[in-house]
Amino acid sequence: MPAPHRPSTSASAALRVTSATATSSVSALRPAGDAAGAACTNVAPDVPVRVGFLLLSDYSMIAFANAIEVFRMANYLSRRTLYTWDVVPAQELGATASNGLNVHATASVESLGGCDMVLVCGGIDVRAATDEHVRGTLRHLAARQVPLGALCTGSYALASAGLLDGYRCAVHWENLAAMREEFPKVVFAQAVFTIDRDRYTCSGGTAPLDMALHLVRERHGSQLATQISEQFILERQRASTDRQRMPQPECIGPGYQHLTEAAEIMAANIEEPLALQEIAEAIHISLRQLERLFHRYYSMNPAQYYMNLRLRRARELLTHSSLPIMQITIACGFQSSSHFCKAYRNLFGHPPSEERRRFIGESTARKVQRSGRPARLSEAVAQVAA
Repeated sequence: MPAPHRPSTSASAALRVTSATATSSVSALRPAGDAAGAACTNVAPDVPVRVGFLLLSDYSMIAFANAIEVFRMANYLSRRTLYTWDVVPAQELGATASNGLNVHATASVESLGGCDMVLVCGGIDVRAATDEHVRGTLRHLAARQVPLGALCTGSYALASAGLLDGYRCAVHWENLAAMREEFPKVVFAQAVFTIDRDRYTCSGGTAPLDMALHLVRERHGSQLATQISEQFILERQRASTDRQRMPQPECIGPGYQHLTEAAEIMAANIEEPLALQEIAEAIHISLRQLERLFHRYYSMNPAQYYMNLRLRRARELLTHSSLPIMQITIACGFQSSSHFCKAYRNLFGHPPSEERRRFIGESTARKVQRSGRPARLSEAVAQVAA
């Protein structure tokens, strides 16, 4: 078959893609603003901050609970009402989390316009959960200058509504590769959470707890944030500079820093893989030393590790994006579909086409299950604009 067309890249001779260059490449898109955010600074110190939660279908319960519990504990420990919250499912009578539990609405969707910030909570299959009603609601809130944020995969809803263009954004690492491909105007970061002017985004799991603690600390001081951490038996409060996922061999010893640097370079250069010699030179060790480190910590050579990394990226794109398989082949650095299919089958036991079929089947099953639930708030969107 003819060689696939390769999209243009900004590759350099040595280290073609880094997080720094990815950030600087879109810096011109960003309007000037306060990187610390706007929601809390616009509220008088003696007035409670009103937080809205928009829950998408199959949202992450752990992400939602970690955020809202910080605000509850702030009220409890201070013996004051520092925060109030409106919980608005994207469906009329309630939203079902990915663990099957239901949360009922405490307010209507039109009430979100009166919030000081609104956080979209996503979970699995966020693409199916984000429809035009959700996007319309978010656009109307943005037009009203309501600061917006996202928990877990909720960043997808904001990005698909065009509300993250030119902003830094954090999203769960499992969705990072697919969203980078789909939304090139968004500056995606591997951070636990990111606050860029009036956008508040974080990855999943316990990351919303860290972002909420940051908001409490900025508004009410580090003492209260520390007290909340102690109540939650939290070892430390992570900052926006902390990365959400790092290579972690079971044993850390001599050369571990070189190994981490090599793995990061590989992860940043998927579409056009670097030669192993280039990677070794970039971290100032010999190729033989690089091979010994990977054998010691990963029980494989660096070429195998690099290949597995590219194939896992392909799996993320197959299951979290609608990109054609040929485009995924190119995005993951393969010159031919036959080579990609063979390598994918060797690692996962089935071809990429079957992976995509499984994903579509599971997504369809969830849609059928949701079809028995109450309809979305289609009419309420118009009320938000009023």
